[in-house]
Amino acid sequence: NRRKKKGDSMLENPSIPNPFPELCCSPFASVLSASLLPKATSRKKQVIKVYSEDDTSRALEVPSDITARDVCQLLILKNHYVDDHSWTLFEQLTHTGLGRAIEDHELVMEVQSNWVMEEETKLYFRKNYAKYEFFKNPLSFFPDHMISFPSETNAALSHSGILQMFLSSSTYPEIHGYLHAKEQGKKSWKKMYFLLRRSGLYFSTKGTSKEPRHLQFFCEFSNSDMYMSLTGKKISGAPTNYGFCFKPNKSGGTRDLKQLCADDEQSRTCWMTAIRLLKYGMQLYQNYMQPYQGRSGCSPLNITPMRSISENSLVAMDFSGHRSRIIDNPTEALSVAVEEGLAWRRRGCLRLNSHGSPIAMSNMGMSIHRSQSWFHHKISREEAQRLILQHGLVDGVFLVRDSQSNPKTFVLSLSHGLKIKHFQIVPLEDDGKLFYTLDDGHTRFTDLIQLVEFYQLNKGVLPCKLKYYCARIAL
Repeated sequence: NRRKKKGDSMLENPSIPNPFPELCCSPFASVLSASLLPKATSRKKQVIKVYSEDDTSRALEVPSDITARDVCQLLILKNHYVDDHSWTLFEQLTHTGLGRAIEDHELVMEVQSNWVMEEETKLYFRKNYAKYEFFKNPLSFFPDHMISFPSETNAALSHSGILQMFLSSSTYPEIHGYLHAKEQGKKSWKKMYFLLRRSGLYFSTKGTSKEPRHLQFFCEFSNSDMYMSLTGKKISGAPTNYGFCFKPNKSGGTRDLKQLCADDEQSRTCWMTAIRLLKYGMQLYQNYMQPYQGRSGCSPLNITPMRSISENSLVAMDFSGHRSRIIDNPTEALSVAVEEGLAWRRRGCLRLNSHGSPIAMSNMGMSIHRSQSWFHHKISREEAQRLILQHGLVDGVFLVRDSQSNPKTFVLSLSHGLKIKHFQIVPLEDDGKLFYTLDDGHTRFTDLIQLVEFYQLNKGVLPCKLKYYCARIAL
C-alpha cells in the first residue's frame, strides 16, 4: 500500500474538521468554483501603457475588446479632465516618424496586434480638435479644384450634400490632384496625377488622363492604415513636409509602406479626410453624433463627466449695492467677469508680494504666465508647429512660447486656414510700467494672461480668436 499523504485522513473522514482547507484543496477546486459562478463572468483583461505629451505614462488594465474612445473616457475620469469631445488616442511609430489618430470605434488590442517587434510604437493620449471638423466646415477640407462629382449631379451641390455623397454607399465624389510618390525600393520620388475613387487610389500613367487604360492601381484601404509623417523631410527624404503613407496591417516593416507627399497642407488634409470617409463611411458620422456611447459595453466608461445641475443653473450676480441683483445682460455679465478676474489677479500679486517691492511686483507680472497651460517655456518654432499640428489644424488652436531670436519677447503661434502663423508679443515700458502688445502698442496688457484672455474674446489684429490651447498634459 502506498503511504498516505499528510492531510488525506482529514479529507477521508468528514467527522474531523480541516482547519486549513486552502492548503489541501483539490486541484480541481478552482474549476469547480468557477463553474458555480454566474455565467456573466468578467471579460479577459490586458494591460496597456498610454503616454501623455510630457512623456509621463500610465498603465491601464482594460478589457480585451475596449475601444479607443472608451480608453479616452477612462483616462478623462481618472484624471478629472473635462470631456469636450476632442480627446483622442494616437498611435505613434517612433523610428519611422509616423503617427495617426486611432478612430473612436477601433479596438485598441487589434491596433496593438499589428505592431511589429522591431518598431518602437507608443499610444498617446492628447487632444485632436480637427477629429470631426470636416462635418462642421467641409468647405475648408474639400477645395473645388480637387473634387469632382458624377455628371448627373447638380453642379450647385451644397456642402452638406457633399458630405451626404461621401457617406452614401452608392456614390462617391472623385478627389484628384498631383502627389509625389516614393518609388518602391528606391529613394527617389516621382510626381504623378492621382485619383481617389470608391474602388481605391489610382495614378495616371499619361499626364492628367482619366481614361481606364491610363490608370494604374496604387492602393486600397481595407487592409491598411493611413499615417501622417511627423518628421517632414528628415527620415523619408520627401520633397515637402506634407507626407502621409499607407501601412499594410501586420506588415514586415518600412519596406511595405506606400509613401506619398502633397505640395501643401490643404492638399494633404483633403486627401487624408476623403480617404478616412471612404474607409469608414457612416461609422465616422456615428462617432461624431454619439460622442458618449461606449462601443465595447464597458458600463463604467459610459459615465460622462458632465456639469452638475447646480453648476448649469448658475447665474451672474451683482453684490456691489445694498441688495444683490441678477445680471441679465450677457455683455454686462462678461464685463463684470473680466473685471473680477483682473481684481483677483491684482490681489494675488499683492498677497504674494506683501513686502510691497516694485521690483518683485514687476517680476511677478513677468512670470505669472508660466503656470498657464497654454504657455510653453523655451520650445523651438518647429516644436511649436508640431504641437499645433498634433492638436489639429483648426482655426484658433494656439500656444504662447518664448522667442528664440529675442530673449525678452514672446511668440503667439496660431492655426488659421490650415496654416500656422507666428505673432511676436513685444514688451513695452511706459512711465516705469511694463506692458505687452501685439499691435505696436495700440492695445496694451499688463501680463500675458490678460493678453490671451482679450484675444479669446476679440479677434483684434489676429486672423481669428484664440479658441483652443495646446497643453502638455500629465497622466
